[in-house]
Amino acid sequence: MSQFNYTGEAGLYAGKAIGGRSSPRYRRFDTAAEALRFAVEDMPNTQQRGSVLEVDEARFDHNQIRALYDAPEYPLSRRII
Repeated sequence: MSQFNYTGEAGLYAGKAIGGRSSPRYRRFDTAAEALRFAVEDMPNTQQRGSVLEVDEARFDHNQIRALYDAPEYPLSRRII
């Protein structure tokens, strides 16, 4: 995933929650890096699986979201999870 724009605006579509409380299904972020951080660090595991990140009209599934977060180019500090 070379040349990914971590600074562009992003939309995050959360997967369906299984049981329990459901949080909002769509959220807009000023940067893709912030959306990735939220998806990996703050989103419940039950919602991560069906999540989709949209940046510059490109869509990324939950596996790609994790790969972008784990990439050396990711610009934000990571929380130990």
